[in-house]
Amino acid sequence: MPSINSSFPDYDLDESRVVTAPHELRAIADPFRGTLLDLLLERAATVTELAEAVGRPKSTVAHHVKVLLDAGLVRVVRTRRVRAIEESFYGRTARNISVGKVRPQDVTPPPWPNELADAAEESMPAYHADRMRALRHHAHISSAQAGAFWERVVALLNEFDQLPRDGDTSYSFVVSLYPAEHPTLPPATP
Repeated sequence: MPSINSSFPDYDLDESRVVTAPHELRAIADPFRGTLLDLLLERAATVTELAEAVGRPKSTVAHHVKVLLDAGLVRVVRTRRVRAIEESFYGRTARNISVGKVRPQDVTPPPWPNELADAAEESMPAYHADRMRALRHHAHISSAQAGAFWERVVALLNEFDQLPRDGDTSYSFVVSLYPAEHPTLPPATP
């Protein structure tokens, strides 16, 4: 199994950031900007490199990078001079970006994506080709246990993000933890 490459990405960033402001929420709500943020977990990149990766015009990518920059979700991590132009390399401000406490009336409907629904749609070709790995389990646990477990899941996701980029296929790793209506057995009788 490949070892963890702690040089991913190739710039310093905070471990986590919680967003709550409307402009931050709008910035992360757009799936295309989510793709750009995902790419920046690999390494710092220029608008030109990002545009090439996603197959979109530089002007479109530049607009979305500016939205992320204004929201404080990306920053310029270095620059280089190319002929007479200063070229900026962008990086994320945090490895994990999550939504904090938000009043529902401030963001109705919620502007952030349903990652699980998006993953379900994205996974359909792999499902039909019988190339998808998925598990779902239920456990009757406390909120504190769920919080502690989620911290371990995030650590595993960070490990996934730092694997060397030497394969020939892109894989998605989706995790979700949510309260659900599911039966549970009564306590065992002695």
